[in-house]
Amino acid sequence: MDRTLQQELWGENPDTWMASPYAAQGTAVPTDGGWIVKGHWNFSSGTDHCDWVVLGTLVCDEKGAPVQPPTMMHVVIPRKDYTIVDDSWDVIGLSGTGSKDVIVDGAFIPAYRTIGADEVAEGEVAAERAGRTETLYKMPFWAMFPLGITAAVIGICEGALAAHLDYQRNRISAMGVRIKDDPYVLSAISENAADIAASRTQLLDGVSRLYDKIDAGESVTFEDRSFVRRNQVRSAWRAVSAVDEIFARSGGNAARRTNVLQRFWRDAHVGLQHAIHTPGTLYHSVALTSMGVEPEGHLRMMI
Repeated sequence: MDRTLQQELWGENPDTWMASPYAAQGTAVPTDGGWIVKGHWNFSSGTDHCDWVVLGTLVCDEKGAPVQPPTMMHVVIPRKDYTIVDDSWDVIGLSGTGSKDVIVDGAFIPAYRTIGADEVAEGEVAAERAGRTETLYKMPFWAMFPLGITAAVIGICEGALAAHLDYQRNRISAMGVRIKDDPYVLSAISENAADIAASRTQLLDGVSRLYDKIDAGESVTFEDRSFVRRNQVRSAWRAVSAVDEIFARSGGNAARRTNVLQRFWRDAHVGLQHAIHTPGTLYHSVALTSMGVEPEGHLRMMI
């Protein structure tokens, strides 16, 4: 983005934090020198600790009607221009993320604090305009953003596996059998541990392939991005399914709030609820791409 914004954010405090509910849950109406922004956004994770927020908006005309086709823009807003809804994060999992709602009611956003979503989707356009030559800044948005969300979910699943192993090591089942002598449970542990490990490997493989391609001076295609997104989504679902398998073999006491396993299980499932893990339309699009058919319209969203 514009270097003016970089100085504004970190010129005095290089440790300034930002939250980022990117979904287009607000509107941006053009005005002299910038935009008037209104909206109500969910899932502003960590927002209590942040001094700025990056929000997704729908671009509107001067009368406030969304332009067609729908066009999304990211806007960067300081803390004084938005309200945090304190009681808006009451959930069964991921309670610690503090992903509260934020509201903006007619704030003026200068043009230098905005960027078109299409520009960052492919990565290279915005990087070249801003004079950034580093490979990192040329990475596609829809490869980078999901990476952070899915990495957290897989990390939760790895934590669940570690807690499961600690719990099962000395556990005796209701049938009086030591778990470490139960071949069925032991087999399930290994199978699902392998699935969680495969999820980590597949997630890292996808983003690494894109990075290496850009670093070599090659352009990333829609097909490249599609395959990485497909594998990223699948890695999250595979890892959480593995947690379901080991949790089901942890006995009734695993559901007690004093047992950390139930917290990992809840957190993993709430993490899977993130929009970036929705498989339906994405899988549809990638299957068409695999057949050489060019997806259009909404089938290109979030890829």
